[in-house]
Amino acid sequence: MNYEAKVADLSGAPGMLVEEVEIETRQTRRRRLVIAAAIVLALLIGGALLYYGGGEEAPFPASDGQQVPTVTVVAPGRATVAGTISATGTLAARREMPVGVVGEGGRVVSVLVEPGQWVRAGQALLVIDRSVQTQQAQSSAAQIEVARADAELAQANLDRALQLVDRGFISKADVDRLTATRDGARARLRVAEAQYRELLARNARLNIVAPAAGLVLERNVEPGQVVGAGGTPLFTIARGGEMEALFDVNEDDLAVLTVGRTATVTPVGSDKTFSCQIWQIAPVIDAQDRQGIARCAMPYDPALRPGGFVSGDIARGTVVAPRLPESAIQTDEQGSFVKIVGSDNRVVRRNVRTGIVTDEGIAIVAGLEGTERVITRAGGFVNEGDKVNPVVSGAGR
Repeated sequence: MNYEAKVADLSGAPGMLVEEVEIETRQTRRRRLVIAAAIVLALLIGGALLYYGGGEEAPFPASDGQQVPTVTVVAPGRATVAGTISATGTLAARREMPVGVVGEGGRVVSVLVEPGQWVRAGQALLVIDRSVQTQQAQSSAAQIEVARADAELAQANLDRALQLVDRGFISKADVDRLTATRDGARARLRVAEAQYRELLARNARLNIVAPAAGLVLERNVEPGQVVGAGGTPLFTIARGGEMEALFDVNEDDLAVLTVGRTATVTPVGSDKTFSCQIWQIAPVIDAQDRQGIARCAMPYDPALRPGGFVSGDIARGTVVAPRLPESAIQTDEQGSFVKIVGSDNRVVRRNVRTGIVTDEGIAIVAGLEGTERVITRAGGFVNEGDKVNPVVSGAGR
């Protein structure tokens, strides 16, 4: 009888009991997931702290109950630091010679050279038609013969007059007149000769010649073209074939460069490297980009094409100075500085001046002797005057 009553009671609300059990099960699972997520998050945070702590020792309690941070320090010492300046630029002829018409010009008969050819000093580059000038020169030569004949006749008349003057047939005035005639004829002869030489010189300039030996870079003329003085140069020649790299260098690096420094040059698109030597440093700085030009000379090579872009590494020189990693150097409105640990294990700010930048670190050219204990990392998390626990990582190179 009792068993049947219990069964009746359960059968009256079977759906409600099953629902309550399912709700309790879901709540239990949710609590477990939340607890598991919290544990995973705590493990991740702990791992991140260990990873980014860089292996530094954990702070330990001081006698006054405060935590003293542990910092990594280095005594950099002093070393010889060699650096390079990376720069970009363009190739150009070291001494570019534009060649044009120096006379009256005329119609081009023939062009004798092409770009890429070597020429010697005085070699003809093109020929200009001179048919009219040739006739003028022949006319001038004939004028010389006429003037010479007049001068000879005047001299003969004077000689005969001098023979008759003693006999009284010719007066002194007649002799003076004949002498003046002779002198005038000689002068006209000299004028005719000078005019003839002038025409010959003008005709010679109709042959455009190379002013010096070198490599022809450009040709801007064709046969049949009428050319004259001024305007676009007909040819451009690199004297001696010498080339140079025009490096754009910022004003800080330009200040430490000197004539004679060496550099390596790599043309864009080429795997060949060339050596050059700085022969001129720009005396002015561009006001817009704060850069100047360092001109680096090199001999001719077929791979060097004027106008092409190049990259280069210029030897900056060497200094003997402490060298620190970049992480140890901070900057504010007062300039660059580092934080060092004094003898009492308290943090002290030290202003420094940086120098050559290398793959191994940055040279400190002023502000450090090299024996100080410099905080290499986490310097931004401690303040001047804070007490720290320094851990030496090793000597500077």
